[in-house]
Amino acid sequence: MHAGRDTLADIVDKVHAGERLGVEDGLRLYATPDIHTLGELANFVREKLHGRRTCYNVNLHINYTNYCVLRCKFCSFRRSYPVTDSDAPSEGGYELGVEQIVERARWAVRQGATEVHITGGLHPRLPFTYYLGMCGRIRQACPSLHIKAFTAIEIIHFARIARPPLTVRQVLGRLVEAGLDSLPGGGAEIFDARVHDEVFENKVGQAGWFEVHRAAHELGVFTNATMLYGHVEGREERLNHLVKLRAHQDWAIDHAPARFNCFVPLPFIPDRSALAHLPGPTGLEDLRTLAIARLMLDNVPHVKAFWVMYTPKLAQVSIDWGVDDVDGTVMRYEITREGGRAVDDQALSTAQLRRMIREAGGEPVERDSRYRPIARGSSDRCVGRTAGVNQRTDTDV
Repeated sequence: MHAGRDTLADIVDKVHAGERLGVEDGLRLYATPDIHTLGELANFVREKLHGRRTCYNVNLHINYTNYCVLRCKFCSFRRSYPVTDSDAPSEGGYELGVEQIVERARWAVRQGATEVHITGGLHPRLPFTYYLGMCGRIRQACPSLHIKAFTAIEIIHFARIARPPLTVRQVLGRLVEAGLDSLPGGGAEIFDARVHDEVFENKVGQAGWFEVHRAAHELGVFTNATMLYGHVEGREERLNHLVKLRAHQDWAIDHAPARFNCFVPLPFIPDRSALAHLPGPTGLEDLRTLAIARLMLDNVPHVKAFWVMYTPKLAQVSIDWGVDDVDGTVMRYEITREGGRAVDDQALSTAQLRRMIREAGGEPVERDSRYRPIARGSSDRCVGRTAGVNQRTDTDV
């Protein structure tokens, strides 16, 4: 027994009995010096759910614009759009045309990708038809590709700019008709009024984020959930965030045909943001947060360590701390390139991902966007839509 383990004896008993943990339990796990027991508990739950299977996928991230009307303090990615035609564009500002995006999607399929992950800033001029066209043209050009696109704040932005204005549910319905398959979980940040007002006051908060994901789940659209941590929030605020996600997942499991596939904690990267004076989370705090997320979110099947933001080495360690997914090949991720994270290579090959997982004692499993295993032959490049990669069923988790 590790030194200090007896101080966590009741929590150990709860976890082994499958009992739900509360915020007070989470605070004790954050505070304990017995990090070995914390890791063991998270790994116990991870192996109970998944054994040593560790997922990755072949995917491409496309960030279609960094122009954004918001000014979130944690963001170093956004640029200001010129107010008038005579204004000079912000240095580094860009927007991609639909055909540019489609060509990137075609390239991804040629590389064997099964998923394209699309997000961007809230562009002040692009019409809703741009986003419908994006999904429709990708679906037409790449019928095998799963389109995971648009965070909750983007969906709300589309509802506001559509002419005539649409409800969130109507926006989601139109996007699904055009080809959208699922939503990422970005934009959740921290569900707390104080943190919201201090760091991202002009962005929709908890109510808006859950409105979008509730509507998506009611429509049968699976989504992810995130938490941006390590800035001005405290540990109790993180735990309250997790409890709110867990409560929604309870509702979705009982009342909706879809739910959260995965939880993705995102460590705050301070470089070149308005909060650059903050240190950001340490590696140990990252591991604590991943492990506690696995223990608190007993109804969310998967916990992901997005290797681009954690670094491949820490992602390897996290496989023993409750994590069963390290994301994918990614190929390029503009947001952390702008943020100055010390991961210069924005892509890993499938061979590198598999080696990374095996070295950490995991069993690498390529997955589709719904966490179904993909079996490739020697000549396979991408599992087709007709083979079930993008089909939704109520029983798949």
